[in-house]
Amino acid sequence: MKRSFSFLVLFLVSFCFSGMVEATLPPSVNGKPLPSLADMLEKVTPAVVNIASSTVIHAPDHPLLRDPFFKFFLERRKKKKKNEQHRSLGSGVVVDAKLGYILTNQHVIDKADKISVTLQDGRTVLARLVGVDPETDVAVIQVKVRGLTALPIGDSEALRVGDFVVAVGNPFGLGQTVTSGIVSALGRKGLGIKGYEDFIQTDASINPGNSGGALVNLAGELIGINTAILAPNGGNVGIGFAIPVSMAQQIMAQLIDYGEVQRGLLGVQTQDLTADLARAFGVPDQSGAVVTRVVPGSAADQAGLTTGDVIVSANGHSIGDASDLRNVIGLLRVGEQIQLDYIRDGRKKRVTATILQPTWHKLDGTSVDQRMEGAMFGVPKAGSRIAGVGVLDVGPNSPAWKIGLRPGDWITAVNRHPIANLNDLKRNLRRRTRKLLIQILRDEEEFLIIVR
Repeated sequence: MKRSFSFLVLFLVSFCFSGMVEATLPPSVNGKPLPSLADMLEKVTPAVVNIASSTVIHAPDHPLLRDPFFKFFLERRKKKKKNEQHRSLGSGVVVDAKLGYILTNQHVIDKADKISVTLQDGRTVLARLVGVDPETDVAVIQVKVRGLTALPIGDSEALRVGDFVVAVGNPFGLGQTVTSGIVSALGRKGLGIKGYEDFIQTDASINPGNSGGALVNLAGELIGINTAILAPNGGNVGIGFAIPVSMAQQIMAQLIDYGEVQRGLLGVQTQDLTADLARAFGVPDQSGAVVTRVVPGSAADQAGLTTGDVIVSANGHSIGDASDLRNVIGLLRVGEQIQLDYIRDGRKKRVTATILQPTWHKLDGTSVDQRMEGAMFGVPKAGSRIAGVGVLDVGPNSPAWKIGLRPGDWITAVNRHPIANLNDLKRNLRRRTRKLLIQILRDEEEFLIIVR
């Protein structure tokens, strides 16, 4: 009985296995080869690189070492501190083979002390940081090596929902990986990921490590830089976001030329156009950005814009809401012109404005609190997307430096009181409280500084 059962099992296994073999797809149907992305990917994958960055986090000194008496004794016994090393893995795209320029995400190489690039052929080389733009999460690095392959640039403005796309990157550090999907949506914004958002949404699998990699069309052209995923449970759920290559290119040009993005200001504050406002302002459809304030002396003021104007187009780009206008302005350099189509009193008009250098209202920290000596605070005269007061400068070894303030910081609260302008800062600092609790925004991260 046992022997019969064994023969039966072997027969069933053999039958299933033979069925599986017979069920495999043939190499061709009716004499025509099956469609494949392999030929396209053979040209694309050499241009996508793996990026490894490392940052050394120095261990802080013991507080007693600040006292000369204790420092004399403790430094003699002080053991060599172990510094913690933070490593990050991501991807990048070669866009200029001759000069070695690589596009990636800012968060992939953020604060890196060393950036290593591994090419598809296995070579690993050190890269030089050219520049970063945290507002768009774009970064440019450069390698000096021969035999690079650059990815041709496609037209992200011509994308349509439903177009097939392919994502190439280095998820979870596994090595180069290819996934495919479609364009799920265009112009995604308001996600709170970065300051300027105009994302391509795709269901091509994007996972940690894919950041900075390529999103390409079926012609093998770069149409986006993979940058983020919506992952409620920590894994891919088919909602990924890529920066359109049209935006990435404009940011890259400024980073290569200047090492930073030199953003100017138009000098308007706007809000989305609602159905009620559209009827009130005589706008035929609910698309546009309503001007709610014009800063005196700004580019918008000089061009003649006034409160109540509805901007419907900027440099030929249709403006659907206030975020659309902000994205267009955010990609312009100081001195560049912007052509605006707007509706006033039901009539469509056009004006050209020149983007101006931001100017600041300033406050010397010494004038309000001796603990702020050495710091220069300011707010842009034309307003800012950040509610708070900027730290424009901090003198090395000054009291403000020693408490932890650094240029580029934003003070958003003092002793739990929100700070919206210089008057708020002066009022809260002049209370002369023994302890200050200062809330700081630095590089998109918030933390507290305690000052005694």
